[in-house]
Amino acid sequence: MKKLVSLAMAALLVAVAGCSGGGQSAAPSEGQQPGAASGEKVTLTYALWDKNQMPAMEEIAKKFHEANPNIDIKIELTPNKQYWTKMEAAATGGTLPDVFWINGPRIIKYAANDVLLPITDQIKADGIDLGNYPKALVDLYTYEGQNYALPKDFDTIGLWYNKKLFDEANVPYPDETWDWNKLKEAAKKLTDEKKGIWGIAAAPYGQDNYYNTIFQSGGYVISEDKKSSGFDKPETIEGLKLWVDMINDKVSPSAAQMSETESTQLFESGKVAMIYTGSWMASAFHTNEYTKDKVDVAYLPKGKENTSVIHGLGNVIAANTKHPKEAWAFVKYLGSKEAAEIQASKGAAIPAFNGTQDTWVKSMPNFNLQIFIDQAANAKAYPISKDTAKWAKLETEYMTKAWAGQMSVEDAAKELAQKMNELLAQE
Repeated sequence: MKKLVSLAMAALLVAVAGCSGGGQSAAPSEGQQPGAASGEKVTLTYALWDKNQMPAMEEIAKKFHEANPNIDIKIELTPNKQYWTKMEAAATGGTLPDVFWINGPRIIKYAANDVLLPITDQIKADGIDLGNYPKALVDLYTYEGQNYALPKDFDTIGLWYNKKLFDEANVPYPDETWDWNKLKEAAKKLTDEKKGIWGIAAAPYGQDNYYNTIFQSGGYVISEDKKSSGFDKPETIEGLKLWVDMINDKVSPSAAQMSETESTQLFESGKVAMIYTGSWMASAFHTNEYTKDKVDVAYLPKGKENTSVIHGLGNVIAANTKHPKEAWAFVKYLGSKEAAEIQASKGAAIPAFNGTQDTWVKSMPNFNLQIFIDQAANAKAYPISKDTAKWAKLETEYMTKAWAGQMSVEDAAKELAQKMNELLAQE
């Protein structure tokens, strides 16, 4: 089996989301228990990166174990910033967890290097209906005709805002009529230098921030055929400049300040009035003593187009797992309606299983979470290629320079596009 020799880590890749995100996964048939693969007592390792989702994942693991007493699940939590470094080392050394979270930017690289177990045959044998999940997210985790993941959840981006700071500045809350001009006007009014409050946090984040405005301005990050960069296009540059201009206008902390204290932390401490970030942050804001009663979320302000970026996570199985049948049983359950509803009820993420998203929306009634579901209808897919991590590393490098004022946005974007095209030509 080929080993995954090197997977470059890119700071802008959230997974988030951060990055959060995912697609829909396959579920057992109605009333069907996951079922253990054999009577052997085994322990499966399950790796993830979001501490906010731990309660839901622990509950899911517990339910699975109750139905499969011979299979124990050991959850391994690694913060997102260290997660992919750890996975790279594990892939190289042949010690990957049995089951783990993966995101769009990594799926092709891992699948192409025989690190993941294809699950197409298992899906067919167990009669899994992939129609239960958004097609775009199922396709995201398909490579050369083989399914490699059952999508877990999905995420879009919203404009989170501090109601208390808006009230104090006598600024109306954002609504569906907001565009970039209203955003910039509000950011100026909300900025109070004496109190140390900024109107917005314009961090150099792709998924959270500038991917959305690139798409809204009519630009693109990578062409549909994955052969060329869009960073040198005027529309793309326009989407980038929106953020740098807000730093230059001093309505946002500087790039240096946001490298010392993350923008979400500034928002959670009441130092920033507005922030673009994903649905994956809802549970954190819901449990934070400051934000739980003082903030809400609105649709993204419109550009030339009314759109945002969508992404999603998948659950995959390591190719060299010693327990492939048990791992599949667990992945199948992770993709079930029951598991999706557990995620939703605890506010962990927007589950990808159709018909369960409303539970997530209702799990935190103090926030207008429906906007994330609504925006999915017009969202653009997270940009990826076969070797996303390579050009994403360059993207981080050049965008960091542009945000810090070390290069103009135009020069940084054009140089990035040139080098990105060279890498894409090698894929």
